[in-house]
Amino acid sequence: MASPGLELLFGLVSPEITRPQDPLVCFIHWELISHGLRCLGVGEQVMEQPLPALHAEAQAIGTERLPDGWADNKELYTLRYGRDSLQILLKALSVDGSLIVNAMELQSQKVSDITLNIEDFIDIAHLQQYHSVYKHPVELKQQLESKLFSPLLGLKKENVRTERAWERPADDDPLRVPSRAPSSHHHPWTDTPGHFPYGAADLDPLGGRSGGMIMDPFHAGRTRPRPDPLGGLPPGAVPPGARFDPFGPIGSGRPGPDPDHLPPPGYDDMFM
Repeated sequence: MASPGLELLFGLVSPEITRPQDPLVCFIHWELISHGLRCLGVGEQVMEQPLPALHAEAQAIGTERLPDGWADNKELYTLRYGRDSLQILLKALSVDGSLIVNAMELQSQKVSDITLNIEDFIDIAHLQQYHSVYKHPVELKQQLESKLFSPLLGLKKENVRTERAWERPADDDPLRVPSRAPSSHHHPWTDTPGHFPYGAADLDPLGGRSGGMIMDPFHAGRTRPRPDPLGGLPPGAVPPGARFDPFGPIGSGRPGPDPDHLPPPGYDDMFM
């Protein structure tokens, strides 16, 4: 959707819209106005003749309207915009069905440009009808923002928080009683299929995995039963979602020796 106010501007300048590039320039103009700039006139010099019905203060800061003569040259449109100390020179050149738009910030000499295929965004059969002339206005606005305006106006993209692969989700608490609902949580330290899970038991001690930092010749990567975090309490003894510190040995009937435990020095029985 185009920025509010474009329809009113389009109605004011519709008598001058005779070529497909005209409504496209009108769209670009209003997007600049929507970013707080004002049009200072046509050509590469600030307009010297005041616009009708504008008082002295409005003449000094520019106008939201397209100035007289903005569409006199259908091949090259040249407009100037300003806001405080910021001044932008905009040129739009029509070439073989495309509009090559170049913008330069005069003080820093920064330049940005974009090439638009006119037929992608303008319905040539409805040049005088505002509600039909613009095709894909949202896409057009996004392209202007990213390629033409952002480099000059310093527009900030919306910050989207992405969770790093190694971060534990905020609600993933090993001391919280697990929900009865099926969980799709996948630990980032899980090895790919076919690979021995070295270190998995150290990273997830309640995960029922073998294979710590020491080789495990007996289990060979087979999954052990996950220990009971409730320490044998009956179901319902701890409310779901509550934090619970296990007491006593976790689980019962833990099969086999623990490969992470080493015997005392000089002891030759690994099944102590």
